[in-house]
Amino acid sequence: MRTLILNGHIVTAVDSYIADILVEGETIVLIGKGLPGLVGEVDRTIDATGKLVIPGGIDPHTHFDLPFGGTSSSDT
Repeated sequence: MRTLILNGHIVTAVDSYIADILVEGETIVLIGKGLPGLVGEVDRTIDATGKLVIPGGIDPHTHFDLPFGGTSSSDT
């Protein structure tokens, strides 16, 4: 499945800019401006105008063994 994310505010560890992202399956294959005219047909298009897009970002926040209400969470 090919997904094109348009006009997102791309945020990386070293940069911040407006661009498009082409995703094939679960892999980011291209980031750039003006991709709709360059990549051919896609299965899905997402308009990310005004949204932050963090390619490859991982949220490491967990509540592993967090005390809660007299017990502990179990995020296994």
